[in-house]
Amino acid sequence: MLTQLYIHNIAVIHKASISFTGGFNVFTGETGAGKTVLVSAIDMVLGERTSRDIIRSGEDKALVSALFEGVSPKASEILERQGYPGSDGSVLITREITAAGKNNCRINGMPATVGILREIASALISIHGQRDSGRLLSPEQHIALIDAFGGLGGLFAEYRESYGNYRRIKSELLGLAMDDAQKARRIDMLTFQVQEIEAAQLDVDEENTLVSRRKAIRNSGRIREGLAGGYAAITGDDDSPGISELFGQLADGVSEAARFLGQMEPLSLRLEEIGYEIEEAGAEIRRAIDELEFDRHELDDIESRLDIIYNLKKKYGANIPAVLAFCQNAAEELEGLLGSEAKAQRLEQAAAAAESEATRLAAELSEKRLAASEAFITAVEGELAYLDMPDVKLSVSCRRTDLGAGGWDAIEFYVTTNIGEPPGPLSKIASGGEIARMMLAIKNVLADRDGVDTMIFDEVDSGVSGRAAGKIGAKLRQASQGRQLICVTHLAQVAACADSHLYIYKEVEGDRAFTKVEALSGEGVFRELARITSGDLITEAAIENARALWEFGHSNQ
Repeated sequence: MLTQLYIHNIAVIHKASISFTGGFNVFTGETGAGKTVLVSAIDMVLGERTSRDIIRSGEDKALVSALFEGVSPKASEILERQGYPGSDGSVLITREITAAGKNNCRINGMPATVGILREIASALISIHGQRDSGRLLSPEQHIALIDAFGGLGGLFAEYRESYGNYRRIKSELLGLAMDDAQKARRIDMLTFQVQEIEAAQLDVDEENTLVSRRKAIRNSGRIREGLAGGYAAITGDDDSPGISELFGQLADGVSEAARFLGQMEPLSLRLEEIGYEIEEAGAEIRRAIDELEFDRHELDDIESRLDIIYNLKKKYGANIPAVLAFCQNAAEELEGLLGSEAKAQRLEQAAAAAESEATRLAAELSEKRLAASEAFITAVEGELAYLDMPDVKLSVSCRRTDLGAGGWDAIEFYVTTNIGEPPGPLSKIASGGEIARMMLAIKNVLADRDGVDTMIFDEVDSGVSGRAAGKIGAKLRQASQGRQLICVTHLAQVAACADSHLYIYKEVEGDRAFTKVEALSGEGVFRELARITSGDLITEAAIENARALWEFGHSNQ
């Protein structure tokens, strides 16, 4: 259950630290004091969408932290799965938002995301307010209530997975559906492209090799002249000695000197090695001259081959690897088109099987929804009778639709509020006060099925007064047995039934308003009940009436 709530810079609340007990906790206070802000703060710490406008004026950030103790096994399992091991069954959740729109979320001191907060919150707290009354008017929400009451979550998840598989196969099958003429044209084009590229027998390094060879052929005369000049410089001619002969004379002279001058020995050895390299260079140049042959037709062949490569690049890619990749993709698409008929047949069979399975599960889900609806009506009408609505009769309209994400059922609640009147849609028949009590009745019926230990009701008694208000208070007190219930209310009849009473009030300090929370007990509770009933004029008689109201509220167990 929620044991501590700390709020900093949320709307009119500068700082507030609130302790909660088990059983029935109630908030009261003047209109505008900040009661609903407390629920908004809890929404924020549990990961709900929050506007930065909630930050107190003049501040750059807001923070809410909530401590839960004795969390349920379901909540512990979610914490463990998300990597947040529990500590003695407690969990501390903190969320900070800044004026720049940044979120800082932590669970037991470890970083978390808003999405993780929402998942964990589903097992910690169930919040109900006037917006839930609005949801109750929407037929789209009615089927979810029946599923929750009937415990059909597992079956619905199985159906949803099966239906999703059917939709996926149908989508893939639709992607194969192509006009025959369009398919034939595409096959012809892909066939031509693949054959054209494959016929060229491209090699990845071929273009660079051809360009280098073309450059050599175009400059063959200069190459031959350069090699011949170099060879002549090494070997010499009849009129002058070459580098090889002159260098040999140098090496011989130094070698002779080294016989008598030891320090010249290293130089003599180096010159001898250089002499060998000069001789090898001459031999290599000679071989190059001998091998220097250029076929006059070779250049034409190279130019022709480069033209083929250029044309392929212009159509299929910036370079040879890109052209080859295009060819591979085209070949795969061609293979897919040529085999699409066989694949389509396989998908048709798979789609039929998937549709059959989804239909089977939809039928099973529909049958169990019908059974759950009957039990749901009986349970809710029993709750409504206690809440002074004995003449209200609830019915469920269930009609079959096309197979969809929720099955094939369209469910809507119908209600008769007065004897002798025909049933009509809930959204058109019930008043605001009746809707509030119906919502409370439904939440009570579902309370034991959600596995959540803490329930929060935000002005669930809106539009209700008198005897009905007392019945709501008694029902809330009854619902708090074995769990924690927190309620924001304007009604003394409801507040009188609480185990713990928290008073919210606003004070002005300087030029700023500050909302504060005070835990009431004893005479403080009676004075607050008297204020709610009588206004600011609190007499001894009003306090005695409040005391009697409190005693009556606590006598209805």
